[in-house]
Amino acid sequence: MNIVEVVGQLADLKSVDYRNTLAISVLIDLLIDKGMITREEFVRKAAELEGETMAEIIMKRRISRM
Repeated sequence: MNIVEVVGQLADLKSVDYRNTLAISVLIDLLIDKGMITREEFVRKAAELEGETMAEIIMKRRISRM
């Protein structure tokens, strides 16, 4: 694979990432607009999931050091 192909694939990934991020943002906004969730609930759950993820990473690091 040459450099031009690699750059092209990176550009494609950025485009896909942008579209996925946009779709997720739209879904979140629709859920909030329809009163199905509040922005505060979303923020709280995102922080909870991020915390769990960090806890898992820390746990795996501790286990691997044993």
